[in-house]
Amino acid sequence: MNKDLLNKILITLGFILIYRVLAYVPVPGVDLTVVKEFFDTNSNNALGLVNMFSGNAVERLSIISLGIMPYITASIIMELLAATFPALGKMKKERDGMQKYMQIIRYATIGITFVQAIGVSMGLNSLTGTAGQSAIMIDMDTFVAVATISMIAGTMMLMWIGEQITQRGIGNGISLIIFAGIVSAIPSAIGGTIDLVNNGQMSFLVVIAILVVILATVGAIIYVELGERRVPVSYSRKVIMQNQNKKIMNYIPIKVNLSGVIPVIFASAILMFPATILQGTQNETLIMVSDYLNPNSYTFNLMTFLFVVFFAYFYASITFNAKDISENLKKQGGFIPGIRPGSGTAEFLNETASRLTFWGSIYLGMVATVPWLIVKAMGVPFFFGGTAVLIVVQVAIDTMRKIEAQQYTNKYNTLSAVGL
Repeated sequence: MNKDLLNKILITLGFILIYRVLAYVPVPGVDLTVVKEFFDTNSNNALGLVNMFSGNAVERLSIISLGIMPYITASIIMELLAATFPALGKMKKERDGMQKYMQIIRYATIGITFVQAIGVSMGLNSLTGTAGQSAIMIDMDTFVAVATISMIAGTMMLMWIGEQITQRGIGNGISLIIFAGIVSAIPSAIGGTIDLVNNGQMSFLVVIAILVVILATVGAIIYVELGERRVPVSYSRKVIMQNQNKKIMNYIPIKVNLSGVIPVIFASAILMFPATILQGTQNETLIMVSDYLNPNSYTFNLMTFLFVVFFAYFYASITFNAKDISENLKKQGGFIPGIRPGSGTAEFLNETASRLTFWGSIYLGMVATVPWLIVKAMGVPFFFGGTAVLIVVQVAIDTMRKIEAQQYTNKYNTLSAVGL
């Protein structure tokens, strides 16, 4: 393995290790025993889903218990604003403007974290243990201030770790943080399942059925993620002669799922934001809304499906720019057989991408919801959805592709250095 690639992998693993250490640093002034008891009885609702994405940092009330979701929520808001206001969209495309754009996202992350941290702190005020002891061991005003500052610091640290992994490591840092959080919860999930089987609360056949569902979901994800439409491209004879010693791609690959794992992460962030805020409420109307946002409810999964489809179209429209592709193709002397260069090519590519995105969005929505429906029909006493499986598999595939791309890049640099 190339030394540069090895260093990037070690840097990535090092930052992930820091992330996992932070998950065990609790907010000062909290009785963790009371919090643990509360989460043991609320593993099937929105808190259980938030806890899963944070790698069980929420049940320890860690300084990173809010996870990376405030950053993702801020990114969603900025993406929507950039698509709505041309000036902001232009800022995002420029090099100097992109730095300002990212700075706005960071400030928005602080604001969202501030609101969520206060909501969580106030909610803990009404939390008591089985013996009647309070979850907060210090003065309430002091605790709210300390908890808010701690959680803001933890979220900003996570955001920095994600950016460092993206710049200096391998893969997308934000996705890898979520990936690490989900994977870290797998051993405890396996142990909990074994306990359910030993206690007679779940039969061994149900466990086998769950494994079949997981394997089928993984297989479907891999099959679709590797699927692409290859649009043939032809080049003029002059271009071929000029580049006879270079490889010219004779097709344009358009993936079935152009948006990757982003729609699922965005949908989860949007749905978990109000669910987290409403957990400590005593208002009957807000409690009813909180019940509708329970991950183990049909309403939550229907909304997940709709949000995933929406964000799949939205993000695909951002990542796939048919106009730029057609202009670059025209400059290189290439054309799609039977299609007029320029605007005709852009329209054809947009139409092709739109058809693929339709099926890709349906696939993402089904993967995020159908496994839950199947497992719920089995009567499984805990929450299980395809969202976690989808994120883990997609991030793993994306990271492997980037490792392979890095290996090919190093190989070509080596051949160029020796004159081959």
